[in-house]
Amino acid sequence: MAAPATYTQQDQPAGVPPLSLTGERTLPDVPAENYWYRRHLAVYRCIAERCRGLDVVDMACGEGYGTAVLAERAAHVTGVDANPEAHEHAGLKYARPGVRFVRDLVETYSERCDVIVFLQTIEHLENPGAVLDHFRTLLRPGGRAYVSTPNVLTLAPAGAERSGNPWHVREYRAEEFRALCAASFDDVELLGLFHARKLRLHELALRAGWDSVHPRLGITERFYGRFVPAISERDFGLRSGNLERALDFLAILR
Repeated sequence: MAAPATYTQQDQPAGVPPLSLTGERTLPDVPAENYWYRRHLAVYRCIAERCRGLDVVDMACGEGYGTAVLAERAAHVTGVDANPEAHEHAGLKYARPGVRFVRDLVETYSERCDVIVFLQTIEHLENPGAVLDHFRTLLRPGGRAYVSTPNVLTLAPAGAERSGNPWHVREYRAEEFRALCAASFDDVELLGLFHARKLRLHELALRAGWDSVHPRLGITERFYGRFVPAISERDFGLRSGNLERALDFLAILR
């Protein structure tokens, strides 16, 4: 059965087949998905600023939007994904000089590089430690890996051990994620992604009882119909400290 139009990409370039949400990846050009897309994009943009002039591999690149962002600063970027539809879409939409897409598994891709980017995917893996060990072997001297994952403490419902996402094999607390990374890399720096700007104001409004107000006023659909599409990557920020309240963790591994 085809995905509802609400969850399928809109207004794609000519000749580029649109993708639909599956629960395994996020997508641009799906208004209902804008919060998650911008949340991921904010991390890609921060990493891109650290990749100027480098040879970068974007593992499990999905639709390819992050690969394109990394290419704004990197010398060369390879987007790696095993899904045939995502691979075709990314190659048609984003390939240009300095950018290429390879259909392969993250476990078997074998070309060396300066930087590996692996975002919001490690929670899907049966053997994450083996994958991190593999990444270490691919990095040139002085290279680094950027690996992100959701914080189970803010992803799961209050009091639950995990979120219930059927695609997630393991969800992590900060110290669990740090320990996983430290088993493969000597130097682990852990940052947290947090709401900023209007999302921080919305967060404060929720704590003050906003969720009990908008239904009574009958403005829920109108408010969120405007609020969600207006979210940008600037409404998120990366910083160290207070990691138990972070939305996602970003590990910088050397």
